[in-house]
Amino acid sequence: MRYVVETDKPAQQAVEDLKAAVERHGFGVLHVHDLKSTFASKGFDFPSECQILEVCNPQQAIKVLSEDMGLNIALPCRISVYEEAGRTKIGMAKPTEMLEALSDSPVLKRIAQEVEQKTMQMIDDAK
Repeated sequence: MRYVVETDKPAQQAVEDLKAAVERHGFGVLHVHDLKSTFASKGFDFPSECQILEVCNPQQAIKVLSEDMGLNIALPCRISVYEEAGRTKIGMAKPTEMLEALSDSPVLKRIAQEVEQKTMQMIDDAK
């Protein structure tokens, strides 16, 4: 259900490279959740970097929501850059497998396959 790659880059460089790849592939970054900073602002020490990028392609999102408005719970796509065991990783939940649990629409399956292919390429490009 997950697609995760390792990179030799520091986490912040991987985030910047991922943002550039997102733009190159016609998606946009809607928001970045910096968990380490957020937890610190709440008084908690979180030792690892973890940034979650919410990414979206408006054209694909509109197609999904036009087919099934209830799938707004699965949008936007999220790609994470995080540290684990001293390594930087970039990963996501696969849209095709997530969709299988939420819908059996062949139209949505095609869209999920397209989005999954592009988001995996973004991750690979940022690696």
